[in-house]
Amino acid sequence: MASSLTPAGLSVALMLLLCGVPHEVSTQSPISVLVMNSITSAPNQTYSTHAAYRGVLFGALRRLQDSNANFTFTYEENKDYGLFLLSVNGLVGNQATRTYWQLLGTTNGSTTPLNVGMGCYIPSEGEQVILKFTSY
Repeated sequence: MASSLTPAGLSVALMLLLCGVPHEVSTQSPISVLVMNSITSAPNQTYSTHAAYRGVLFGALRRLQDSNANFTFTYEENKDYGLFLLSVNGLVGNQATRTYWQLLGTTNGSTTPLNVGMGCYIPSEGEQVILKFTSY
């Protein structure tokens, strides 16, 4: 059977193909989240979760919080700079004590600070994201 697609219809079909159509993608990237405290001797805690296909760290942390009562976090949104991690498991960063939560990523044995915040960072499959309570 011959296609009855007109040139205009073909253009629309090509645009949808090239630009993409919103759809559910079932691909998930498993990641681990290591919560560590470099200021006290509190034990490290490791959690497993996943990021959606091309999904950001914030979504993975929300998913973890929704599925594990032992993990909580708070954040604030800055209209110029995006999302800032304020607390993890009840421990809050504080300007007076010069403490904050640093975001790090570990891939292939190398640990580096994330170059963007949790609202933009896209974790790699198998990556360990480190939420490190530290001082400046």
